[in-house]
Amino acid sequence: MARGSWQPPRRADHTAIVGCDLFVDGVSVESPGSTADLEQLHERAREHDDGFVWLDLHEPTEAALTRVAGVFGLHPLAVEDVLHREQRVKIERYDDVVFLVIRAAHYAEHEQFTATSEIVSTGFVRLFVGPHFVIAVRQGTVMELSSLRFELSAGEKRLAGGPWSVVHEILDRLVDVYGDVAAALQTDVDLIEAAVFTPGREVAIEQIYQLKRQLLRFKAAVLPLHRPLAALVGSQFADLPKETRRYLRDVADHHTSAVEEVVALDEVLNALLQARLTQLSVNQNNDMRRIASWAAIAALVTTIAGVYGMNFAYMPELSWRYGYPSVALFMLISVSVLYRALRRAGWL
Repeated sequence: MARGSWQPPRRADHTAIVGCDLFVDGVSVESPGSTADLEQLHERAREHDDGFVWLDLHEPTEAALTRVAGVFGLHPLAVEDVLHREQRVKIERYDDVVFLVIRAAHYAEHEQFTATSEIVSTGFVRLFVGPHFVIAVRQGTVMELSSLRFELSAGEKRLAGGPWSVVHEILDRLVDVYGDVAAALQTDVDLIEAAVFTPGREVAIEQIYQLKRQLLRFKAAVLPLHRPLAALVGSQFADLPKETRRYLRDVADHHTSAVEEVVALDEVLNALLQARLTQLSVNQNNDMRRIASWAAIAALVTTIAGVYGMNFAYMPELSWRYGYPSVALFMLISVSVLYRALRRAGWL
């Protein structure tokens, strides 16, 4: 394969292989792609102490995954986990093979956030890491690895640390994307916050709830990665090369920053929800005050008119020449006094 320019790999549907490279001493020496003879490629990798195969699969069928498992000796339980589309983020060890499940996130650019906007999507990436191979199995359209693989293949021995160097690069790219998504969500939250506290601007409560749902989806991808990263830099994987553990520790630090951003955004959105609900409650109370005020004014006029609608035979005002205009004037004065009192009290 020419190294001058990268082109999207052609997928072979029967194998789901979207990329395959043989590395020796951190340098790609062969890239057969979807036409790879996996058995032969794995044997060639095992001929070198620093040789390994980087295999990238996208939503493989059970038959394709079973074939790959047979070549690389993957544990049946781990293969079963891959076939289940929904899986919790975790890290497990099967003899000399480590199985890692992570969730990638993607942010969709948009002109305006609405109550139906879907701006965060997630997908799973499963990694099998062995002495002479690293296999990435992706689900969904997020976290494509072809450009990363090409970038690392063209670099100066960035993968000299073996398969765990690939793991570090993938995790580093993943956490960087977490940071980008968190920054983009921060912008959305800032815009919603400004709208909530700007007089005269109405923000639908559904918009805040929808942004909260998007953040929860992102949070479900980010927070669970803490345990696998802690395990990788802890005593459980003390056999990893010292340099690799140092790089993974740096990734863990960046992930901690992303977690803190997500938690802070969650708290801000909770506060905005409460503030908007309080505003709605105040607006409803104000509306009820206005309705009650106008009802009181109408009741006053109705009461006075009702007295004269009783048709009593002996009412002094009935025979008085100025009775009608006097009562009308009394109604007007009474209503005016009540209106001014309600306005002064802030009900109107």
